[in-house]
Amino acid sequence: MDARMNIFKTFTLKWWQGGLFKWGIFALGIAVGAYWHDFFGGYLPILIVVAVPSLAYVTYVWWKQ
Repeated sequence: MDARMNIFKTFTLKWWQGGLFKWGIFALGIAVGAYWHDFFGGYLPILIVVAVPSLAYVTYVWWKQ
């Protein structure tokens, strides 16, 4: 058995599994933001600058498929 983990392997989720993953990430983001709001508050503009193009690119790729 190969003990190495390939985090870049291809896999497919059903629609409800993808939705469940998105809700989990959404809840985790809210929890982290609520708990460490003082730490991340100063980095908010940088986080937005990183998030917007990243999400726009993923949306573009999703739309084209």
